[in-house]
Amino acid sequence: MTASSTRRTTAAHSRLAAVGAIAVAGALMLTGCGDQTKDTGSSDTAASAPLADKLPQAIRDKGVIKVGSDIAYAPVEFKDSSGKVVGIDPDLAAAMGKQLGVDFQFENGTFDTLITGLRSKRYDIAMSAMTDTKDRQEGIDSDTGKKVGEGVDFVDYFTAGVSIYTKKGDDQGIKAWSDLCGKKIVLQRGTVSEDLAKAESKKCPAGKKIAIEPFDNDQQAQTRLRAGGADAGSSDFPVAAYAVKTSGGGKDFQLVGEQVEAAPYGIAVAKNQAQLRDALKAALDAVIENGEYEKIMKKWGVTAGAVQEATINGGK
Repeated sequence: MTASSTRRTTAAHSRLAAVGAIAVAGALMLTGCGDQTKDTGSSDTAASAPLADKLPQAIRDKGVIKVGSDIAYAPVEFKDSSGKVVGIDPDLAAAMGKQLGVDFQFENGTFDTLITGLRSKRYDIAMSAMTDTKDRQEGIDSDTGKKVGEGVDFVDYFTAGVSIYTKKGDDQGIKAWSDLCGKKIVLQRGTVSEDLAKAESKKCPAGKKIAIEPFDNDQQAQTRLRAGGADAGSSDFPVAAYAVKTSGGGKDFQLVGEQVEAAPYGIAVAKNQAQLRDALKAALDAVIENGEYEKIMKKWGVTAGAVQEATINGGK
């Protein structure tokens, strides 16, 4: 998410990809919202897991890694019709759990509070389509440029850009971010989409600034657009593509223009938890090596964002 402090935040390089390259599998279920929830990643014990000894002893003793996540961001993480937490992140966490011999327990939170929850030790990690950026690494508020915390380390595992979508058959003449001047856009608070909208609005002529309406989660923004309360919406490309494919049976929305600002998603870890960070990287690399990662990417139709290896603090 965005440059302010949360993409879910700004990145640097543009990435152009066809919608079809990341088309979401038709078998995916529609999203659901929820509060506190749990999702276990593995039933393997630490004794039988190949990378268990890489974890801090305190986590091995607990057998659980608590994950802060905004569980309303399909297809990255969301609740299916039965209330189970599903998506790209939970599947990756489950595969990593087999390597580490622990369960990854997902706990729902508002996206822009996840790093705060990490600082307060409510969570061990944050895994929620969070964009790895230098500002987040260094604890800088991107809006003010001021330091607001010690920052976090990231273990990067995916790459995604940002997209604009409109009501189907009514693109309002929007083909790019510059076409949003004088229009209203809905999006999730604290995301890269919000950063991009703010930056673009500054370029608009007087009297034609972009009206930006932020929400706590992406589903609320979609609801607003669906009801005709805005001209466009924006979110990370996998999420926008999923909404286009599933909302109203594919009749509600359409993608417009190309995705921009491609950047890595990372698992956020506190700066003083280098051993945990390195264990997560080792588990991700193992999952990539054994083919589980590729299977998960194919399952969710997001192979265009796949990486070849896990990276620490690769965001710019």
